[in-house]
Amino acid sequence: MATQTTASCTGSTLLQPLSEIINLPLDQVNFVACQLFALLMAMWFRIYLHPSKTSPFIRHVVATLLGFYLALFCFGWYSLHFLVQSGLSYGVMIFAGLEHMHKYCFIVTLGYLIVCQITRVYVFDYGMYSADFTGPMMVITQKITSMAFEIHDGLAKKESQLTPNQKYLAISRMPSLLEYLSYNCNFMGILAGPTCSYRDYMAFIEGTCYQARHQENANGKENGKFKQSEPSPKNDVISKLCTCAISLAVYLSLYKLLPVEYSIDDYFVKSTPLYLQVIYLYLAMLALRPKYYFVWTLADAINNAAGFGFNGYNKDGSPRWDLISNLRILDIEFATSFKLFLDNWNIQTALWLKRVCYERCPVNPTAATFLLSAMWHGVYPGYYLTFVTGIGMTMAARAVRHNIRPYFLVSDSHKLVYDVITWACTQVAISYTVVPFVLLAVGSSLKFYSSWYFFLHLLCLLVVLALPVKSKRRQAKEQQENQQKDSQSDPSTDSNCNQKDKTS
Repeated sequence: MATQTTASCTGSTLLQPLSEIINLPLDQVNFVACQLFALLMAMWFRIYLHPSKTSPFIRHVVATLLGFYLALFCFGWYSLHFLVQSGLSYGVMIFAGLEHMHKYCFIVTLGYLIVCQITRVYVFDYGMYSADFTGPMMVITQKITSMAFEIHDGLAKKESQLTPNQKYLAISRMPSLLEYLSYNCNFMGILAGPTCSYRDYMAFIEGTCYQARHQENANGKENGKFKQSEPSPKNDVISKLCTCAISLAVYLSLYKLLPVEYSIDDYFVKSTPLYLQVIYLYLAMLALRPKYYFVWTLADAINNAAGFGFNGYNKDGSPRWDLISNLRILDIEFATSFKLFLDNWNIQTALWLKRVCYERCPVNPTAATFLLSAMWHGVYPGYYLTFVTGIGMTMAARAVRHNIRPYFLVSDSHKLVYDVITWACTQVAISYTVVPFVLLAVGSSLKFYSSWYFFLHLLCLLVVLALPVKSKRRQAKEQQENQQKDSQSDPSTDSNCNQKDKTS
């Protein structure tokens, strides 16, 4: 098996003997080896290139050179695409006018990624579903487009036009080429991310990341409460490495025993009762997820080991190292709604989609966000089937939560029943939705859905039609209009109180 994958591996063949011994594709062996090397380099980087010992310039140079080395080892000369994509986008930032720079940069960056994905899939190796050079380009695309919007916010917009989070992330000067390349291609995130904001990365490089910082979901009381100049990430790194080991062991033990492809096997579909098909599908997806848990948790541990990822303190005074974490495993496995599952899965990508699309799209932001996510993931038809299905699932789940959940909040026992039912429905809905994401091809994906008689598609359509729910934007607009009417109808209302309400 391993020898057959050598031809499809574009990187170093140094670890080919190890690949044959453990019977895993060489590109995956290279990836894991490079991430383990990056973990060691991260600890060295934190100790010997600490901001108190060296300049930001040296830290930028070393982080960038190590990143390019890892990219060359894993992907060979295909890693030049990282430089080409970054160079084209930087040129757009420099030479395009500030008014439309972010739009041009978005088109160029995402367009180059899609061209590379089309070439890889339809010209070279359709169906290769392992480590490939477009994976890092996906993270670089997130970083470049985020930076372009943040530069536009900082240099072309007034503060009154920005949300509090946009004000915090706004960039007030054009980054130098070295800073730009270090942010995109540093060794901590070149292979598997996760993405992060430019401002947070610069705070890490300059050594100011342990100061009180803005948080989207913070209550404003945690940061700065405990005076500790530089907390150690050791405990969190060890904990995340243990999670990686467990995830890898579970994945290697189960993924061959419970293949998703078996759910469309003709004999299985005809001879297996429907409830057993549902259980098998859930278990197959459950066996597949630890692969992502391993990759993303290891990437998070690497950044933490380098000193990046500090996010304030817990109430008990212990440091939090989840600034750029990509998932919350328990919240995923016990999610009681489609939204909760998505909010805890690939968190940094969800934040990117929110910041560059959902918050800025004037028309149907939910559909636009799912479409952008599909385009960013790649050109396999299964991706688009998954995200189109996801739109319906999200709308139906929102309608159910808005219309039905209030009836179950009358007591703890009623809410427990609601949570158990919605957990089971959420797990089935997620598994049903992402099958095309795994199968990739149109034929096999439609074969699966037809074996279920498109049941959940039709159910979602029925729920959306029967239980309409107003969008959040429309609800906010109506609430604002009602407040204005109330203030006009009651002239005695104190203006200072109105100002306070608007500010909050």
